Amino acid sequence: MQKRIAIKNHLQEIRLTTQRSVAMLVIMLILIALLIIRLGYLQFIKNDLYTTLSKKNWLDLIPTEPTRGLIYDRNGVLLAENIPVFSLDIIPEKNKNIPQVLSEISKVIPLNDTELSQFQKELKQHRRFDEIPLKLRLTETEVARFYENQYRFPGALIKARLIRHYPLGPAFSHVLGYVGRINLDELENIDPSNYSATNYIGKIGIEKFYEDELHGTVGYEQAENDASGQPLRILKQIKPIPGKNLYLTLDSRLQLIAEQALSGQNGAVVIIQPATGQILAMVSEPAFDPNLFVTGISSKDFQDLQLAPDKPLYNRTLRGLYPLASTIKPYVALAGLDTGSITPNFTLFDPGWYQLPNKEHIYHDWKTHGHGTVNLNHAIVSSCDTYFFSLGHKMGIRSIDDMLNRFGFGELTGIDIGEEVPGIIASPEWKKRSKGVSWYEGDTLNASIGQGFMQGTPLQFAQGMATIANRGKRMAPHLLFQEQEIGKTAEPETGTELEPVRLNNVNNWKEIITALQDVMISPLGTGYAHYGHDMPYTIAGKTGTAQVFSIKHRDEEGKSEEQDKLPEKLRDHSLFVAFAPVDKPQIAIAVIAEHSKLAPVIARKILDYYFIGTPVVPPQTSATPVSPATSVAPVVPNKEKASHAIR
Repeated sequence: MQKRIAIKNHLQEIRLTTQRSVAMLVIMLILIALLIIRLGYLQFIKNDLYTTLSKKNWLDLIPTEPTRGLIYDRNGVLLAENIPVFSLDIIPEKNKNIPQVLSEISKVIPLNDTELSQFQKELKQHRRFDEIPLKLRLTETEVARFYENQYRFPGALIKARLIRHYPLGPAFSHVLGYVGRINLDELENIDPSNYSATNYIGKIGIEKFYEDELHGTVGYEQAENDASGQPLRILKQIKPIPGKNLYLTLDSRLQLIAEQALSGQNGAVVIIQPATGQILAMVSEPAFDPNLFVTGISSKDFQDLQLAPDKPLYNRTLRGLYPLASTIKPYVALAGLDTGSITPNFTLFDPGWYQLPNKEHIYHDWKTHGHGTVNLNHAIVSSCDTYFFSLGHKMGIRSIDDMLNRFGFGELTGIDIGEEVPGIIASPEWKKRSKGVSWYEGDTLNASIGQGFMQGTPLQFAQGMATIANRGKRMAPHLLFQEQEIGKTAEPETGTELEPVRLNNVNNWKEIITALQDVMISPLGTGYAHYGHDMPYTIAGKTGTAQVFSIKHRDEEGKSEEQDKLPEKLRDHSLFVAFAPVDKPQIAIAVIAEHSKLAPVIARKILDYYFIGTPVVPPQTSATPVSPATSVAPVVPNKEKASHAIR
């Protein structure tokens, strides 16, 4: 049986084809319309956005590092400079395998662990097109060796840079501080745009305190990029603004002689101009070489400095806390006079000991058999403990604390360097809060001779003597002498006057100053052995011995067989504070010699240099001293200039 052949319906096929064609045409028209709408949206509505993005792909702003400001002393001696060095830089984008590249480079130029570690840190903080320093301070041999092998390292290059250098080394380390590489914590506290081309920042000291002035303002280069984003040429340049040059109040000659006088002795020296509050010298020993920190100190070297028993990183001038010892006695005497507890003629018999009423404990004077009958002048001159035990008990701790607070003890001086501590002015409330126990009458007696809980810094000791020299006028200690923008006249800094110490009777200043002068020139004075025989200038001062380890018998100079037999670290500290000349004070000085009796000897060397002009040859520096922009008289007078102080 034959199959039936289906007959095609041509009309139906034509109709179906027509319907499909129309549907496709409509879809195409809709898509074309959507495309036109999208193009119009991008061309007109989003024009600004995509024009900006296009320019960003085409143009790039490359930051330019500003030159860090220089630091000078008051006479124009360069203390911190910028020296040119060659560095080996790596561009990560041109090196697909960074670890392998570093391994190969180390075969040509030695790389230590510190350099590799620092490079890895900076690798995370920079763009892949940035030039990241791998090794600084290349030697001529290393530069030549690299150029011979440069074809092997397309992503490495030698670049000239400026890095910080401290020509006088350790002598100014605690004052100037140092710069170091910016860490992640510091990145959170700085303007990232202004530091976009900077790898270094001030860490401590002047370098940190005046970071904003020294750093300057970043510049930019507008570069044309290729399709991959790499720069082709520079189209426009905005030059960076260099940091300001700073002139400090320090006198480098006086600083160096103070360092030499203190050399080999742990301690501190602070010298202030009483009339202005300017710091002329600030030395803490032992010190360290700040240049070690600039390019990155190794972990081992840093650990050695941190763990060194003499603590070379510890700034004793600002952070060292020492008992006031007998240097407190002029302040206690002033409190006694000001409160009316005593008069200059008030006398007391000293048998060599003092006993509180109805108490068994005996408080011994440093002089075993006592000083006999003493008045105020005699008590200060011979440093009679018994007199001040009696006076302290009579006044009470509140009067002592009040006078010390008026002189600035127990609070920050506000010096422009940071990092200082306020010290301790003990009170019943302080003892309860800190020790959890009550205040006893014996605590007041200990406080009246500068022992017990009372502590101050060498800077506070010097400021206190400057205030006595000024007869109550207080000037804030400061280190900035003047600052200078490039191409402009230097701007001098003026001193800041603080709340003065006002006494009920201004004649009491003369009583205290006369007694302090007699300490130096009277045969009974504790400073007579070092100053009384041949002084070519007038001086008022006070010695002190700060107990480190308690022994039964001692004298004002720490001369006792028991003291000499103790291990060095248990021996007393010696203190010396003074100002000179007496009538027209030019300087106030504080010297601390740890575990030693040499504070008066150290101070004498410094004072003789200042007033007599003992020659000192400073070490050779890498730069020639220049004169500041404004006229500055040298701080160290010659013999003729000092003659008015001789009598």
